Amino acid sequence: MTIGLIDTGCANLASVRFALERAGHDYVVAAGPNAAEDCDRLILPGVGAAAPAMAQLERSGWADVLRKDQRPLMGICLGMQLLFNRSAEGDVECLGLVDGMVEKLPATSGLVWPHMGWNTLDEVSDDEVLLGGIERGTHVYFVHGFYAPKAAYTRAATGYGAPISAVVRQGHVSGCQFHPERSAGAGAQILKNFAEMSA
Repeated sequence: MTIGLIDTGCANLASVRFALERAGHDYVVAAGPNAAEDCDRLILPGVGAAAPAMAQLERSGWADVLRKDQRPLMGICLGMQLLFNRSAEGDVECLGLVDGMVEKLPATSGLVWPHMGWNTLDEVSDDEVLLGGIERGTHVYFVHGFYAPKAAYTRAATGYGAPISAVVRQGHVSGCQFHPERSAGAGAQILKNFAEMSA
């Protein structure tokens, strides 16, 4: 089993790579779709802004491939937001793999914008394969100023001025708003779950 780690040019891949290496998972860094042809599943990480990340996915050919590909796909942080129809960050059209819109976190008295640091998973779906072994109240690490509101796709939620989708799923596509690679044992478990889930 090999994971294709999609290089958007807008992500620090090192922390994800190190997390996969620590867990003993084989991976390939794939700047373009051809590099990941033999991979069993895909991870789309991302930091920064939605517009340049989407522009790079379009230029590299990844956007067209991901819209058709049926391999298990997990987005991380910005990578999760790119799975949706559209993002308010730059008002950009995204991949359209999850039905919904990404919105800006509201400015809330007493809370610093963006949402940065450890927060708890306040709701956890019992039947979500990514969350096997993860309990309600588990701490994970967030860094984001935009978010997916709670909806039918939500598999785990947290709160920071608004109810936030922390884990989402629609069919073969899933995502974590937090950084599993920076979330200690809980994050390692989520990456393990993804690597071992059935296609």
